[in-house]
Amino acid sequence: MTEILLIRHGETAWNAIKRLQGHLDIPLNTEGQRQAAALGKALADEEFDAIFSSDLMRARQTAEAIARPRGMTVQIEPDLRERCYGAFEGMLYAEISQRYPEAYAAWKSRDIDARFPPGVHIAETMREFSTRTITAISRIATSGKYRKLALVAHGGVLECAYRAAHGMDFAQERTFDIFNASVNRFTWDGRSLGLSHWGDVAHLELLENGALDEIAR
Repeated sequence: MTEILLIRHGETAWNAIKRLQGHLDIPLNTEGQRQAAALGKALADEEFDAIFSSDLMRARQTAEAIARPRGMTVQIEPDLRERCYGAFEGMLYAEISQRYPEAYAAWKSRDIDARFPPGVHIAETMREFSTRTITAISRIATSGKYRKLALVAHGGVLECAYRAAHGMDFAQERTFDIFNASVNRFTWDGRSLGLSHWGDVAHLELLENGALDEIAR
């Protein structure tokens, strides 16, 4: 059995204003850096055999906050990237619905094979994205090298993992929250993902009342 902590990156400026990122490489904002520091502090006593991250900056920065105090190296896994949304990337959600009403409707209807118009990148369908990310998680977990892993990724990756663990298809409406800098605990038994705890953000309480000053020392 492999234990997997699947972690969403900290906040970015685009998260804060609901601008879609996808494959665009946006760094953590000041709040996201604070969240990453709190996350690193909260996980300080947990022993990891390895720490993996998406290759996008917001995930790498979050992973480094966990790895640096341990003297560990973050291993980069591009297949843990967020979904590519094509022309939607860089736009506010309200702008997408106005500029691409049909494609936006397909997105909101959870059409697993919908491909949005191309932008800087060619968009992935949800089926392609889910296959990529779940295959990456299972490949890492079944390598035989690790008993406990931290994987730092993105909201879409977390959604795919949650649905895989619950046997939920993408036609079902999402009824669960996905928080920045959240810790989500999964297991891998060699065949499938199991979920033991979802959406832990208790460590972010450390950001209140000046506690971050202590974290930063």
